[in-house]
Amino acid sequence: MSAIPKIQVVIDGHSFEVPLQSKVMPLTAPSIPTTPRPVQIGEYWAEQGGVLAGLMRGENSKPDYFLIVPIDPAAEVESIEWGGKGKNEENACSEFDGKANTLALAVDSEVEHPAAQWAHELAIGKFNDFYLPARRELSLMYANVPELLKKEWYWSSTQYSEAYAWLQTFYSGVQSSSWKNGNDRARAVRRLLVI
Repeated sequence: MSAIPKIQVVIDGHSFEVPLQSKVMPLTAPSIPTTPRPVQIGEYWAEQGGVLAGLMRGENSKPDYFLIVPIDPAAEVESIEWGGKGKNEENACSEFDGKANTLALAVDSEVEHPAAQWAHELAIGKFNDFYLPARRELSLMYANVPELLKKEWYWSSTQYSEAYAWLQTFYSGVQSSSWKNGNDRARAVRRLLVI
């Protein structure tokens, strides 16, 4: 009588001999749940009220989020002051978190910050969670959806110093600082957390 051929199988570090005539169930990797993204970067996302500019990495262990740029004309203002010249807004210095910067300027500050207050109070359709983007969020917008903005300077919500705040041009992508009491464009954005 001939021996039944066997195959060596290793599962989780344990070795087994399995006869070739046995029914062996194939091992499959577990499915990994992902957050559905019904649109591509640069496409209009109707359920979110704007164009998907891309994925921003959450700062300091906060969750990642999709950056949404509304196309409604009400989401942009042609000329507005950043405000608060001479006032150090230490809680509005994040290069990545425009929402936190906007809240620090529009809600927590003792002085007026017209650009941040405008974005914070904005309501378009069913959405009222807008904010002034931080400088790195503006960089993402320039990289992925520059056609949505004029080829001009836009305020960020990121403070540079007591007298200056960060801006970005959508002509060349350059970022610079300017007097807080100057008037430049502003564009409101919103976010959708990736869960």
